[in-house]
Amino acid sequence: MRTVTGPTERVVVVGAGLGGLACALHLAAAGRQVTVVEREPVPGGRNGKLSVDGYDFDTGPTVLTMPELIAEPLEAVGENLSDWLELTPLDPAYRAYYPDGSTLDVRTDTVRMAAEIARVCGAREADGYLRFVDFARQLWKLERDHFIDRNLDTPLDLMNLNLLKLLGMGGFRRLQPKINQYFRDPRTQRIFSFQAMYAGLAPQDALAIYAVIAYLDSVAGVYFPKGGMHAVPRALAGAAEKHGVTFRYETTVTDVETANGRATAVITADGERIPADVVVLNPDLPIAKRDLLPPARERRLKYSPSCVVLHIGSRQGYTKTAHHNIHFGSKWQGTFDEIISQGRLMSDPSLLVTNPTHTDPSLAPAGRHSYYVLAPTPNLVAGPMDWRGGLGDRYAASLIRTLEQRGYIGFGDGIEVQRVITPADWEDQGMAAGTPFAAAHTFAQTGPFRPANLHPGLENVVFTGSGTQPGVGVPMVLISGKLAAARVTS
Repeated sequence: MRTVTGPTERVVVVGAGLGGLACALHLAAAGRQVTVVEREPVPGGRNGKLSVDGYDFDTGPTVLTMPELIAEPLEAVGENLSDWLELTPLDPAYRAYYPDGSTLDVRTDTVRMAAEIARVCGAREADGYLRFVDFARQLWKLERDHFIDRNLDTPLDLMNLNLLKLLGMGGFRRLQPKINQYFRDPRTQRIFSFQAMYAGLAPQDALAIYAVIAYLDSVAGVYFPKGGMHAVPRALAGAAEKHGVTFRYETTVTDVETANGRATAVITADGERIPADVVVLNPDLPIAKRDLLPPARERRLKYSPSCVVLHIGSRQGYTKTAHHNIHFGSKWQGTFDEIISQGRLMSDPSLLVTNPTHTDPSLAPAGRHSYYVLAPTPNLVAGPMDWRGGLGDRYAASLIRTLEQRGYIGFGDGIEVQRVITPADWEDQGMAAGTPFAAAHTFAQTGPFRPANLHPGLENVVFTGSGTQPGVGVPMVLISGKLAAARVTS
């Protein structure tokens, strides 16, 4: 494994996102002097918080799986997860709504889930589900231990017996045909393959190795932290500070100073120079390279789709919704084709509606409710649109009408607070192609083919976050922090 050469005592981490925070904790555990420089007044990066008129909204991910990956950097410094976060298991993890009017509760207890699938789709489908769980559990263990949770420098690092096992399991087939081996009902096929969108691809184009995302979402368990998802970076930052990490909030890094093939310091917007033996960069990787490092020829990346998010504070509550609700449109293949291939908005939207106050009423004023509505859209490369010219508000109004047609009676009339986040806003926050989901997980951008976390020309510059290995999603980003630290300490 390639590692940082030379001195590594003083480490400056630029950005207090989940990857930067996990990295800082692992570095502190290894005895390094760590300074985290963050432009915002709070930690979290894209896992931020928006407070408006008594409503608290999570601005980034809303689905939390694998809490043991939060525990890992905390345990590195001798802390217990339960002392820092109060986690509630969600039951159901999701409630899925289909165009035919049927619903399916996704439960992480396999016995209850098999019964739910049998009730909605029949006994044959429930048997397929149990076989899928066995497959996906083995797939996750194999991938995590041998491919995800390790630094990969070249494709040769993959050449071992475990690769043959992965091939034998069909991991390099396409996801949708693999899912169809276990499920025949379009409803179950959708609920166990829609996660390919997180990887930036349609299910028929994604590799079957990404069935592990469905496993994490639908089998391993989904949780919600008291106080909202922003409680996760607050906990990691609090533990890091307790164990000697220095935080510099409201401080923007504008440049990484380099000399003789090494980073020597970071320069802030007010001209301060912060010396460093190692620099870890947590901003979106292509933007970090473009804005903070010396110019270099970079490979052209294919980016994941983006999304529009509505943050809604409302007088209106609904008794039939769960914490996370997935509303599938009647189109399926066509939806992915519109977003990814045609660069168009969905003509028949499939939507995620998260209702945080379902689990934690403290996130809104008494008697009020908060909603997070996510609609996948093209990124700014695949589908340039007039997001800065009013399209966001028009599309938000269209999504609200769609929700009203799908059972959210009076949704528009109940709105007290509304904020609309578009691909243009993601771009303004420093995300390449205006997407919070980074580079797509095509074969050429997966594993050792994904942008490396150790700079090829600057021997003491390391990257962490979703743009590097292992990839997108809270679990992967937390692992990326540990992998980045290992480049420094191993």
